[in-house]
Amino acid sequence: MAVHKQKAGESFSDWLLVELNRAYVEARKGKRATADEQIFEMNEVENLLNLRDTIVNRTYTPSRGIAFVTRRPVIREIFAAPFRDRVVHHFLYNAVADWWDRRMIYDCYSCRVGKGTWFGVKRASKNMRRASNNYTKKAYIIKLDIQGYFMSLPRDKLFQRVVWGLKRQFPERGMLYDTLKFLWGEVIFDNPVKGVTRKGSPKDWRDLPRSKSLFCQPEGKGIVIGNLSSQLLSNIYLDQLDRFMMFELGYKEYGRYVDDFYFIVPEERYEQAKQDVRRIEEFLREIGLTLHPRKRYFQEINKGMAFLGVVIYPGRIVPGKRVVSNFKKGVRAFSAGEKDKETVVSYLGFMKNLNGRKKTEEVFREVGWDYK
Repeated sequence: MAVHKQKAGESFSDWLLVELNRAYVEARKGKRATADEQIFEMNEVENLLNLRDTIVNRTYTPSRGIAFVTRRPVIREIFAAPFRDRVVHHFLYNAVADWWDRRMIYDCYSCRVGKGTWFGVKRASKNMRRASNNYTKKAYIIKLDIQGYFMSLPRDKLFQRVVWGLKRQFPERGMLYDTLKFLWGEVIFDNPVKGVTRKGSPKDWRDLPRSKSLFCQPEGKGIVIGNLSSQLLSNIYLDQLDRFMMFELGYKEYGRYVDDFYFIVPEERYEQAKQDVRRIEEFLREIGLTLHPRKRYFQEINKGMAFLGVVIYPGRIVPGKRVVSNFKKGVRAFSAGEKDKETVVSYLGFMKNLNGRKKTEEVFREVGWDYK
């Protein structure tokens, strides 16, 4: 959802209040049962006016939230921003996401309207088919990963990239440009660990690797996982990588979901592609990132590619180990009365989209259910 244009005769302050109200309505979706949202909603008008004034007067600063550890789909650290800041995140998203979305390549899948994991899976399958000339020629997959992406993002370079986009989106500069630049600076350079409340079990925090925690990163590195603004920022920064891969190196069968990316080449380009991994490594180093030294996958397409929770083979897609494991846990929890049927139904829908009948039958047998 994009912001509306400022009407003739409408003050910027009045326009901003309207847009913050729109952002507020979006931010509260799915959050109305939370205490933070309810407190904000009790004095909705006053809180929006106050937020507007702090932005106009350049006194806005992000508030302190909570941090906790989740183990699904993998162990990671989440920072949950206070509701007031979520409104700002939605406003920023509304203001710039459409412009960036039009610039981004088609095969950037994460956090974009009409795309997502299943879209990315289908595109990867299609790229396999194209690179192999409909499976009539040998083709190879190279799948790579950025080490500790969110934790290692250099905030100064990220801010420069955001401002680079603002200057092109708003060539006339003006009040909106200045306001967005100010807010992005507050969000990006905020130190989220200062004054945050940690929640969750001590064991979860002990099990979290240091490389996955903002509490263990040097100053000026890393952004939080869990905010709408962070999802957008992750794509804004790696738009550079996408364009390098497709337009400088010339890999058309390429795709990326957050920091997990791949490219697929016919046999005659495979040796060159392996050499180009060094160029990718150098490019990432230039923008302050590191290619993961161990998560490098070189394989003929017939052996399949693990991507976004599934394994993609020529002509078929099967559920990955993590999906099957979570499906089992969901079914067991439902059998024990700990989860409602929606958990099982959602997994059944996902498995139905895949070649997952065999695995579904195995899961059902484990709990004594008849698959038919």
